[in-house]
Amino acid sequence: MTALIEQGQKLFPGLLVASLIALAGQFIAEHYGAPAMLMALLFGIALNFLSEEGRCVEGIAFGARTVLRFGVALLGLRISLGMIGDLGVTVVALVVAGLCLTIGFGLAVARFFGFRYRFAFLSSGAVAICGASAAMAIAAVLPKDERSEERLVFTIVGVTLLSTFAMILYPILMTAAGFDDRTAGIFIGATIHDVAQVVGAGFSISEDAGEVATFVKLLRVAMLAPVVLVAAILIRRSTAQGETEGGRPPLLPSFVVAFLIFAAAKSFGLIPDWVSAIAADLSRWALLTAIASVGLKTSLRQTLKVGLPAIGLLVSETAFLAVFIFAGLKLFGLGAG
Repeated sequence: MTALIEQGQKLFPGLLVASLIALAGQFIAEHYGAPAMLMALLFGIALNFLSEEGRCVEGIAFGARTVLRFGVALLGLRISLGMIGDLGVTVVALVVAGLCLTIGFGLAVARFFGFRYRFAFLSSGAVAICGASAAMAIAAVLPKDERSEERLVFTIVGVTLLSTFAMILYPILMTAAGFDDRTAGIFIGATIHDVAQVVGAGFSISEDAGEVATFVKLLRVAMLAPVVLVAAILIRRSTAQGETEGGRPPLLPSFVVAFLIFAAAKSFGLIPDWVSAIAADLSRWALLTAIASVGLKTSLRQTLKVGLPAIGLLVSETAFLAVFIFAGLKLFGLGAG
């Protein structure tokens, strides 16, 4: 008990700072409409000196790793198998194909932009699945090196900005394309990176479009666990022990196991709706605190060194996903208004 109290005292200052930054980010989001995760990340970067030395170091590191994994695990309580039946086999197949092909596209073209598999998988996974949350989950299983943090931060900033841009642009494109509300919701849910921007774009069209967009987006979120699991297995097989600072990742990360257990429990009706609602809020705050911690650990000077090639890769992955889903909706005759 004494050791636990001492550990809590060591972690408290850093976690307190990260939590306050998360609150500030949420306040800005609620009052001015800015993305909460982006705000928390930027506020954290501005206070980067706190992670270099002093009482906050251990708590910040704990937030960037353990709190992050806790938040990702709780995302499983937002998923249920009933979503698949509501969407239909064709839509589900299109969304899953778009997700897998976008990751494959990112891995295939990354070398043209001067990157290897780490940034390719991190960026394409964030674009294909669920933005900042996916980026943080994927980063948790990738082998660590001296540039891991800056790659993660750049990816989070990039996908958040692209999501915000898409939230404004895509509803206009859907109207111009003559898509009905359901089809517009499918496109928005299948292409925009972050959940908040999907909701914003969908409900800006109509309530029906917003509900469909949210369902489709949650289907993509449901793919987070299997993608991370497969990645962890492949990385473990291909990475030699001692090749990176953190060695090989575990075969089955505990937070992925928790995600799957929670999703299964939700699907079989073992979790009451009020528990799911509380868990959703807790997950959001955990991820917000984690991203504040990641920001606190990040040097802006180092992050800016990633440069234009990284922007080009993120934009190309985003464009690939949008074009594929649009073409698929037209091909299957789902685009007629």
